[in-house]
Amino acid sequence: HYSEKFRPHNTLHKKINGFDYQNSLYYFNIGEGETRCWDDFKKFGFISAGQGIRWRDQILTFKKNDCIAAYLKGFGYVGIGRITSEPKPINEVKINGCNLLDLDLKQPNISKNIDCEEMCEHVALINWIRAVDSKEAKWIPKSGLYTTPLVKASLEAQTTTIAFLEANFDVSFETLLT
Repeated sequence: HYSEKFRPHNTLHKKINGFDYQNSLYYFNIGEGETRCWDDFKKFGFISAGQGIRWRDQILTFKKNDCIAAYLKGFGYVGIGRITSEPKPINEVKINGCNLLDLDLKQPNISKNIDCEEMCEHVALINWIRAVDSKEAKWIPKSGLYTTPLVKASLEAQTTTIAFLEANFDVSFETLLT
């Protein structure tokens, strides 16, 4: 008669943040500007950060199979994706056998500071599960949805934002992270 009081087998990792689970859900600030562009990220399946150690170091913590919710300042959430390769300097990145820098990028300044390991853009390849144009971004002002000026932040404790993203992008993070 006590069996219904026990948690289902092998599910504790889903309830305790950071416990015995390798991949997580993260907020990722696109940081569109002089060296990066959401249209390029969406079209070619990558994200990047750089132009300084504090931004580079944040993207370098991504692991393969982490999930991200891409946020574009001034618009809202624009995509849900899964990291398919750990970040590396932009000059080492190939997409479908072609050097990333040889692609027809809308923002060619992404190669700025390419010769400086600490300053150059670092890139992680990503499989976009759902992605929308910036004009179709998902956002409700003054609703308590999570945002931060950081490049990367955990969304694990942001239940309101997670529910919003699941509803608006038609995804299940529990399924994506298993």
